[in-house]
Amino acid sequence: MINSLAIGITLGLIVIGVIGILVSGVINIINGKSEFKRIAVMLVPVIIFGISYATLGTLDQAGVATVVLMVAVMMISIFVTGTRGTIKF
Repeated sequence: MINSLAIGITLGLIVIGVIGILVSGVINIINGKSEFKRIAVMLVPVIIFGISYATLGTLDQAGVATVVLMVAVMMISIFVTGTRGTIKF
């Protein structure tokens, strides 16, 4: 019982945090403090998760596929950035 309550409270706090971040981002875009492109980049994992869920059909598999794809993209971007800095493209 206490475990379920703790998990529920934790998820509630996470949801409140995400809503706060979204509201802050929208306010910053409206006030011109942030560019839309920089905020839109944060939606990439959500879009990848949505595509993974649509193709795989379960939340577990979609979550794992999203993490694997995001790690692969990160590794490729680190390689490209390092190579570009070394070779001076």
